Amino acid sequence: MSILSVVICIALLVLLTARWSINPFIAFLITAIVGGIILGIPLNKIPDAIEKGIGSILGSLAAIICLGAMFGKLIADSGAAQKITFVLVKFCGEKYITWALMLTGFFVGIPLFYNVGFVLLVPLVFSVAYQTKLPAVYLGIPLLAALSVTHGFLPPHPSPTALVPQFKADMGLTLIYGFIVALPTMMIAGPVFARFLKKMRSEPMATFTPDVIPDHALPSTGKSFFVALLPVLMLTVTTLTAPLVTGNANLKLYLDFFGNPLMVMLIALIIASYSLGLANGQSLGKIMQSFSQALKDISVILLIIAGAGALKQIFVESGVGNEIAASLKSIPINPLLLGWLIALIIRVSLGSATVAGLTAAGIMAPLVVTSPGINPNLMVLAIGAGSLMCSHVNDSGFWMFKEYFNLSLKQTFASWSVMETIVGMLGLIGVLLLDIIV
Repeated sequence: MSILSVVICIALLVLLTARWSINPFIAFLITAIVGGIILGIPLNKIPDAIEKGIGSILGSLAAIICLGAMFGKLIADSGAAQKITFVLVKFCGEKYITWALMLTGFFVGIPLFYNVGFVLLVPLVFSVAYQTKLPAVYLGIPLLAALSVTHGFLPPHPSPTALVPQFKADMGLTLIYGFIVALPTMMIAGPVFARFLKKMRSEPMATFTPDVIPDHALPSTGKSFFVALLPVLMLTVTTLTAPLVTGNANLKLYLDFFGNPLMVMLIALIIASYSLGLANGQSLGKIMQSFSQALKDISVILLIIAGAGALKQIFVESGVGNEIAASLKSIPINPLLLGWLIALIIRVSLGSATVAGLTAAGIMAPLVVTSPGINPNLMVLAIGAGSLMCSHVNDSGFWMFKEYFNLSLKQTFASWSVMETIVGMLGLIGVLLLDIIV
């Protein structure tokens, strides 16, 4: 009955959005209410669950997404993105531009949380698309595939970081194995798969499509790269410095403050506003107008993410994720494959990769700890791969990609969902091959 209830909810959401063209936010709320009823949540508890789901997901994302939108708008309007694009294309050539974007997404994605990296780097993709006249989806998939791989496989991202202590795994070995699995996975899911999307046309959000600025009016190469990558640099420095200050409470206090993604984005925005705006003769009023426009365009995405959080919370409150996963635990298959499968089922049911990973870990942890034949480092990666599979309409990342790239549902399934599934499948294959070797 639980699996059937989830299927009904997902089918209803697809019908409301695709068949009847209902606003996605409203569709999510309707589906959450219907899901709460058929899953047996008391009627008076459903509104509380919806509000909790909206608050929990927006509490961690809203400010970062808004600051990221303003930051991206400024990078685009100032010409910094245009300058970066010119240098990148000149260095790599148009033939290898997708590989350059993949590597950018990978190195940037290691210290950045997924949503921060998405908001930060998507404007660069649009700028490259504008300059090269290549399809935005063709350019975006390699970069986002790399971001997705780092999110699911590599510490310090939430899910793999939380799984390491649960399985008593080794953080260093997990990171090494993660790199081994991640590199071929993102190559195939990124530039190789993107070749099949070269004919997929879309008009990205106008907010992030810059006007062409004469070369003499562009910021310098150094300034453009420094400001655009400043959030990455700040997070990288704080991440690498953290182990060195564990014994100094005062330094750790400051490091935690300045290394928080919200503070990083705010500081980067302030510095960018001066160096790319005020220092170049723009008035503060004009910069604020640009920020206001960015916030208007991002509001739709925030509402969709809020709706996804509401539906996810209904599933969490009902216990359907744990119930489905527990029923799979007794299946006689390779434990690594079982962990991957449980994470996959929860991912399809709940939408959140992090929730899928953490829930699957809670179920598999007793088995891993008491079975010496199971490699705990590989279990972290197997569950990470399963948590990335089959992204669809209950995943906020699905809607962010759709709205940013201005795609239809069919196009989003054919690009984003397939890419995430390739990442999950190849991740599992890589883990099983490593299990034979190590």
